[in-house]
Amino acid sequence: MARKLLLEHIHVPGINTFDVYRKQGGYRAVEKALKKLSPDDVVEEVKKSGLRGRGGAGFPTGMKWSFLAKPEGKARYLVCNADESEPGTFKDRYLMTNIPHLLIEGMIVSSYALGANTSYIYVRGEMMPQIRILEKAIAEAKAAGFLGKNILGSGYDLELYLQPGGGAYICGEETALIESLEGKRGNPRIKPPFPAISGVWGCPTVVNNVESIAAVVSIINEGGDEYAKVGIGRSTGTKLISASGNLAKPGVYEIELGLSVEEFIYSEKYCGGMANGKRLKAVVAGGSSVPILPANLILKTTNGENRLMSYESLADGGFATGTMLGSGGFIAFDEDACIVRNTWNYSRFYHHESCGQCSPCREGTGWMEKVLHRLEYGHGAMSDIDLLVDVAKNIEGNTICPLGDAAAWPVASAIRHFRDEFEWHVKHPEKALKGNYGLAQYANPLPPVVVETV
Repeated sequence: MARKLLLEHIHVPGINTFDVYRKQGGYRAVEKALKKLSPDDVVEEVKKSGLRGRGGAGFPTGMKWSFLAKPEGKARYLVCNADESEPGTFKDRYLMTNIPHLLIEGMIVSSYALGANTSYIYVRGEMMPQIRILEKAIAEAKAAGFLGKNILGSGYDLELYLQPGGGAYICGEETALIESLEGKRGNPRIKPPFPAISGVWGCPTVVNNVESIAAVVSIINEGGDEYAKVGIGRSTGTKLISASGNLAKPGVYEIELGLSVEEFIYSEKYCGGMANGKRLKAVVAGGSSVPILPANLILKTTNGENRLMSYESLADGGFATGTMLGSGGFIAFDEDACIVRNTWNYSRFYHHESCGQCSPCREGTGWMEKVLHRLEYGHGAMSDIDLLVDVAKNIEGNTICPLGDAAAWPVASAIRHFRDEFEWHVKHPEKALKGNYGLAQYANPLPPVVVETV
């Protein structure tokens, strides 16, 4: 039976309120941390757990915490990245809406571990319902003595503030988020110095994702060693997956890392297969910024093993035949989906959201959008396909922040795996204009996918 560590009580009526959350064992991690553990003990438990950042990068959380500078006379800050702007990702929003006190509890424990007396939750500005929910939860926690001065008589003080963001994708990047938090335009900073040395107002700062911080509660309650037993290899614990696209049962699922991709897609316990009995064509496994994979490569690795929902298995083969778990924004495309249209749609997004600091990203995302528009609407040439590959190569790795990579990878991978579809748009412009882009139109349609009963 799969473990649930984050959403175990999600369907308990009133779990979004302090009283019900408390009755379900809420805030036990705060009591344990403040009364029985030192800040260094908490950091050590998180290290032992093997928890990796759930916002996309997958960097070990405990290691990130240990990098935090501790200069004398300087404040330290914890900032929760609740911007969640990645297309295809909505799991943080779900958690904040339904069980906000889990995040508040995680913030208290994490702030204690880092020696932060002031912490922030930076929420995307469009998420007004979630902002109101979190404001109420913070007020409830403070009224109950879990925030403010001398929490639970421990001598530890913490003020927790909610900061609405400006609604920019770029502010999901930690240094751009810090700039926005300080009241400036959300432009990414050149690194080094890293936020652990010079973050909010030049002070040591840790920026963590909502899910990463919420996971700390289970780690402290159960112990880092116990948490590490869940999952597989270096992909420990559970992961929230935002499942969308042409699936029978889209939604947010908590899975144990190591679940097979095939089971996640086709099991009735999870996505229930493809909608309307269609065949699976492709999957974007970790949000729009990760490479797309065709059905045969998302279900199996190149050596024939089942592809697993883990950091290592999804990345097997590198970008030639693999992808990334990323933020867990799992988007499935059926046989009728047009890869060219979807790639163009992504490029429109990244062009619009580029902050414009770096020429490769500012100019390159615009060129990719224009060329993909030409191809999708029947005005492209064969040379445009190689032009797109060339532009993507010139963006990747040449920008201050990862937005350039996020814009380049979907385009490069789409052409790598679906070049015949791009060529079809050039050869049949009149059909492309009419939107006739089903599998039967292409010279090399996908072979049938044989799926075992799970």
